[in-house]
Amino acid sequence: MAATAAEAALTPGGAPATRGRLPRPGLRTGRLLNLTVLGLAALVTLVAVLAPVLAPYDPVHPSGELYAPVGSGGHVLGTDGIGRDLLSRTLLGLRTSWLMALAVVALGLLVGGVVGLVAGASGGWVDAALMRITDLFLALPGTLVAIAVAAALGSGLGNTFLAISVVWWPFYARIVRGEVRALAARPHVEAARMAGVGRTRLIVRHLLPGVVPSAVITASLDVGSVVLVLASLSFLGLGQSAPAPELGADTSRGLPELLAHWWIPAIPGLAVMVLSLVANLAGDAVRSLLAHRGR
Repeated sequence: MAATAAEAALTPGGAPATRGRLPRPGLRTGRLLNLTVLGLAALVTLVAVLAPVLAPYDPVHPSGELYAPVGSGGHVLGTDGIGRDLLSRTLLGLRTSWLMALAVVALGLLVGGVVGLVAGASGGWVDAALMRITDLFLALPGTLVAIAVAAALGSGLGNTFLAISVVWWPFYARIVRGEVRALAARPHVEAARMAGVGRTRLIVRHLLPGVVPSAVITASLDVGSVVLVLASLSFLGLGQSAPAPELGADTSRGLPELLAHWWIPAIPGLAVMVLSLVANLAGDAVRSLLAHRGR
């Protein structure tokens, strides 16, 4: 009897068995890495908000010699062909791209979330009508529609924001509607409906909490895509009018100088790449953290 108890206390490898699950270092490391990435995204947001204060020079007016190379004459990233400081222009361009991307995603999530929530919870002809409108927008090529809207409205930050927002909400409407329809078949929702819970209370208390994680994950993964679309529109001349600093437009205007003065188009282009990378990593971090919390 004693021998049997002693054998039961040992794992197959001979180590003493412990109660409960042992902490897995890989999970802690992954969580720490995800939190670090989210901290980096928060830092980018802080830099974007404080860009007018952090910019060492006026981003529009000349502040040094023409074509100053990187790290010369007090200009960390050099100057362009007019003598404007590239660090200041990059910081203000980063501010525009990052904050607008967050605003587009937030507005798209709000509009698409409301449409999907109403459609999924109502069903019937309301669901059919809202989803056919959503399908109409999804059938159109989003980037081309954004270019057409921006070209029709003219250059300007507000017009660019509207052009991208018009084509961004249908994705969230479809996702939220699918989640709502799946949740509506769950036993606790059926029980609440049979108990006489009103539709508004049913949506707010029983459906909305289950939709939020999927919607937040999708929105966080979309920020990088919006940054690229915004840079593409400004690259084509559909963003802010010159001489306002904008990453895509500055890259486009500096292309003729690529061989002689590489830093003029390369620095804003690299800033777009860094913003998109940080946004994508942050989206993956949000997905991992919410998935781990769900488990």
